[in-house]
Amino acid sequence: MRYLLSIMLFVTFIFAEQPDAVIKVEKDVDQRASITIIAANSVEPKFRKELNRLFKADFSVSGHFLVKEGNVTSAAFSALPIQLGSSSEYTLLYNFAKTPNGGASLDIKLFRGNPKKQILSKNYAVSRLEKSPFLAHKAVSEINKLAKFPAIDWINRYVVLSRYTGAKKTEILLADYTFTYQKTIIKNGFNMFPKWADKEQKVLYYSNYSGKRIKLYKLNIYTGVKSLVTTSTGMLICSDVSRDGSKLLLTMAPNSQPDMYLFSAGTATKLTNFSGIDVGGKFADSEQSIVFVSNRLGTPNVFKMPIGGGSVNKIVHHGTNNASVDAHEGQVVYSSKESRKSYNIYLTDSSGSQTRPLTSGGINQFPRFSRDGNIVMYIKRRSGGNSIGFINISANRSELFNMGISRIQSIDW
Repeated sequence: MRYLLSIMLFVTFIFAEQPDAVIKVEKDVDQRASITIIAANSVEPKFRKELNRLFKADFSVSGHFLVKEGNVTSAAFSALPIQLGSSSEYTLLYNFAKTPNGGASLDIKLFRGNPKKQILSKNYAVSRLEKSPFLAHKAVSEINKLAKFPAIDWINRYVVLSRYTGAKKTEILLADYTFTYQKTIIKNGFNMFPKWADKEQKVLYYSNYSGKRIKLYKLNIYTGVKSLVTTSTGMLICSDVSRDGSKLLLTMAPNSQPDMYLFSAGTATKLTNFSGIDVGGKFADSEQSIVFVSNRLGTPNVFKMPIGGGSVNKIVHHGTNNASVDAHEGQVVYSSKESRKSYNIYLTDSSGSQTRPLTSGGINQFPRFSRDGNIVMYIKRRSGGNSIGFINISANRSELFNMGISRIQSIDW
């Protein structure tokens, strides 16, 4: 158990509390569409404040809209365009209310131009009030699509994470990307390393560390149906899933030696064979390669090898501890320890030849690509607790949201 815990600390990190900063480069104003957000005067003040915050965050992180403060903060939902008093290119008028069944409803009207012309009217609803943040996310993603900007569907996705609640106790939670919505789905045990199994986010994998053998489970979060995938001694983590869901990259240590394995059709094939630590594998280069973390040169660093076997090459050439990595096609993102109280996120290609920083200063770890590879999510440790950050790579925009969650063990998106 002592050996297992030391490897787990290698994989999941120990955070130090330290204020930090994010590189934040904004597009020129004239490259973004201006939009004014106006709540219907029937919206309760507490909901108006929350929805305005969510709308502003969604539009901002998209990199495509500049939210302007209008002269009108509320209006009748039946208001004529001329009454809205906005000079922005777009004006969003919304109405939000609780529904009798315990859910919530969001109605929006979108106007464009000056004089204004209504171009969208739509209703969104959820069956539970606590899921109302997803109403704002869905509306903004559709407005973005209507404006013919590159898709931002990632704002509709769940974040799944595991956090420590005590000695050898964890729970697994779902959240929206702003962590306004949070729900515990697995508790009462030592359940770790959740990983989405499908693009629809209906099924996930997680490891259960109770008993003599580690178990990898597959769980449908909607039906509650759970099945055992495989077991191992020492260590068992699903670190990545192929696009079609048929193959898994597993970190396993059946003989107290963690290596990378390819799991397919019920069979685990060993990919690495090093007398040290190989963990955290990710598919890269159209799933023809894997990148992973290894201490084969003395300290944790990022390496790449062909999926069918071959030479192992180091692709990160700076930092004393590069112990967290993710990949999307030919892009690689990783966290690099630069001093005792500084971890920063870097973006490079799968050959390691083109590298640039995404954060500057502080404790920044757990980088994860969005499914389309345009956004990097990461955890930022602050003196007041954890925040979750999102970096729009193409738009050079970043946003931070307070998580209200500490002692994070692992996270996926």
